[in-house]
Amino acid sequence: MRPTTKDLAKAAGVSLATVDRVLNGRSGVRKKTIATVNDAIKRIGFERNQIAATLARQRAYRFAFAVPRSGGEFLDEIIERIREFDRVGRAEMIETEVIRIDDRDPHEAARTLGRLSPDKIDGIAIMAPETPQIRDALHRMRERGIETIPFVANQQEDGFVGIDNRAAGATAGRLMGRFLGQRQGTVIALTETTQSRDSLERRLGFDGVVNRDYSNLRVLPTLETHGDPGRTRHVLRNALDAHDDVVGLYIMGAEARTPIEVGGQLNAINRLVVIAHERTLSTEAALRSGEIDAVIHQDPGHLVRSAVRILRAKCENRSTLASQERIRIEILIAENL
Repeated sequence: MRPTTKDLAKAAGVSLATVDRVLNGRSGVRKKTIATVNDAIKRIGFERNQIAATLARQRAYRFAFAVPRSGGEFLDEIIERIREFDRVGRAEMIETEVIRIDDRDPHEAARTLGRLSPDKIDGIAIMAPETPQIRDALHRMRERGIETIPFVANQQEDGFVGIDNRAAGATAGRLMGRFLGQRQGTVIALTETTQSRDSLERRLGFDGVVNRDYSNLRVLPTLETHGDPGRTRHVLRNALDAHDDVVGLYIMGAEARTPIEVGGQLNAINRLVVIAHERTLSTEAALRSGEIDAVIHQDPGHLVRSAVRILRAKCENRSTLASQERIRIEILIAENL
């Protein structure tokens, strides 16, 4: 028979009340005692009845997604998937909501996070660049009893939900080199900001492949757009004017509309190989028209569902199935849309 909470209490040498507090992540239990209970869980093979545990709470889990105030089509798609999950998740006693934060002002973003109460939020997935202010805000939230995980934009903490960005950048580098073949020239790399961990990791992965395997290509220093269409046009056109041997464009960020527009103007004269990230209406249309060659994608629905599962597991002090939460790197071309 499956071990019960009474069996778990006996194996750990603690009271039923202590087991209940550990299983439900309540305060008032020493770290040593928590470790003892967790060791006993593994030793006797205890598995919690999660349906019964959720019903015993007498309220739904409430999870939030903190996302930037400004963003492009990919962010819109993520928000739609969050709202979609909220509609269907209530049957499992899970509610999800969107909180907008100022990703360009880390102090203001930290203040927004600091106002969240564990009485209203059980866990939160954070989509924001890694800064000292955000890092401190996350630490204080966990002290207040709110579980946190980094979402899409990586932070240096456990539970990151998103693709392996270094592998994604390396994939882009391989595609760029393969598509260009023996052509020699310059490749432009473009992103919203180099302060984001995902952009840094993508660039490292991209450079690692191109520098090692494609000596016919030279990659320029990363151009930053700060998410501004006017600046995007300006820096990209300046780079195209300054280098008459541009053969490739790597769009590292999620917002590709303006780079596609400017890059398309050059394609009529000198065919560029263009690699972008994230499937949106714009990148899909550009793939179909031949303005870009490939899109490296991560499924927004999978991202949201995985974040909810991990947050719930954290609240219930249990692990998740790692293979289920691994976000795949998808390569899209016109032929497999």
